Amino acid sequence: MERDLAELVSRLQPAKVAVIGDVMLDRWVSGRVARVSPEAPIPVLEIHQERSMAGGAANVAAKAAGLGAEVVLVGVVGEDAEGRELARMARGAGIDTRGLVTDGRRPTTVKTRLIARHQQMLRADREDRNPLHRATASAVGQAAREAVAGAGAVIVEDYGKGTLTPGVLRAVFEAAAGAGAPVVVDPCCGDFRRYAGATVITPNLAEAAAGAGMRIDDEAGLAQAMRHLVGMTGAAVAVTRDARGISLLRPGSETIEQVPTTAVDVFDVTGAGDAVAAAMALSLAAGLDLSDACAVANVAGRSVVQQFGVGELDMARLRREARSVAGPDRKFVDRTTAAARTAQVRSEGGTVVFTNGCFDILHYGHAQLLQEARAQGDFLVVGLNTDASVRRLKGPGRPLVPEEQRASMLALYPFVDLVVLFDEDTPLELVLALRPDVIVKGGDYRPEEIVGGPEVASWGGRVHVVPLIGELSTSRIVGRMQEEER
Repeated sequence: MERDLAELVSRLQPAKVAVIGDVMLDRWVSGRVARVSPEAPIPVLEIHQERSMAGGAANVAAKAAGLGAEVVLVGVVGEDAEGRELARMARGAGIDTRGLVTDGRRPTTVKTRLIARHQQMLRADREDRNPLHRATASAVGQAAREAVAGAGAVIVEDYGKGTLTPGVLRAVFEAAAGAGAPVVVDPCCGDFRRYAGATVITPNLAEAAAGAGMRIDDEAGLAQAMRHLVGMTGAAVAVTRDARGISLLRPGSETIEQVPTTAVDVFDVTGAGDAVAAAMALSLAAGLDLSDACAVANVAGRSVVQQFGVGELDMARLRREARSVAGPDRKFVDRTTAAARTAQVRSEGGTVVFTNGCFDILHYGHAQLLQEARAQGDFLVVGLNTDASVRRLKGPGRPLVPEEQRASMLALYPFVDLVVLFDEDTPLELVLALRPDVIVKGGDYRPEEIVGGPEVASWGGRVHVVPLIGELSTSRIVGRMQEEER
């Protein structure tokens, strides 16, 4: 089933979200390795930069806040500098931290990663994974009840650090049931029966296998494990599968739904599960069906894995990512639709880029032009001459490829966001309708010759010229083919 991801994302609304679970401080210590220690056969990291970010449940809370949620965070920190730093970071992200309980008997969980040239060398963890002291658990349970009251959705983040005792989980699920709020659980390995009362549980493959106590070697194994987990918890199970998207099984159903995603270059998977949980919760709070919520969660995960560290997530990023994975048929639109879409991009703070051409026989030069055009902003619209327009410009023997096929081929490029036909001899009317911020043409044009350039400059935009690659052009390619035929 094909979904309009941009439309689904547009339905997300601000909501109150309670995030309960293991909070931590993520630290990155980066530099370069140029020598081996004389003390032992180990590399020496020359430190150039140190930075910290809210991690665990605090990172989920930050992502939900970035998506416009009113977030209340519940967890445990130590009576230490790291706990105070984590609380300050959370408040700086607009998160209500009154649910953070301080326990002087345990340290704030800190994960420190040593990195050389973007490659992790070592991770050092400071933590106490024992269950909470009885008094602390009671305080967390009470904070959870207060946070869930009136919430539109609840997120339970289990990293196995001891915060989510049976009593705390019971308090969360009872309060959520009373509030009628859906509960998204991002689980840890172990007995999933403790999550009974959740709406949906979002394990990855390894967590699903551990929770079910089964090996998952193929689709049949996955289906068996998912059915076991649903039967054990009474909750829907949405298994995150990286480039394969999400596999979803609902209670009372035997059918596993596959919610696909589009593969991207992965820079860092840290924080992807947190983004999935945040987007899933906001989607359910907005009333989206669980399958559609999984689709939005896929988009959030895609956005984060393309960033270093835990990544950032906000509505503008989510909208841009949703638009970037639109299917080819959704990219081929009329002028009115294109004008509405570009106006929406600008209203969200995005930059609209425009280029145009006949694109009769697509070649390497076209691909390079379009890639560089997309790099000039956030949203690329390609104006495409109709067949009649091409005939007037190129002669009766052109185009060689009909307009619908040319448009479909352009729409297959991931860096093209929209394709719009125009029947005029020049794209000026289309430029005036779309009001792009940047207009791009190839190096066979001088800036002053580019149609629409003065108009774009008049509203504060600019012209960008892409140098030609050798003698690549459709006309030359067609000419050589005709010579060979003769």
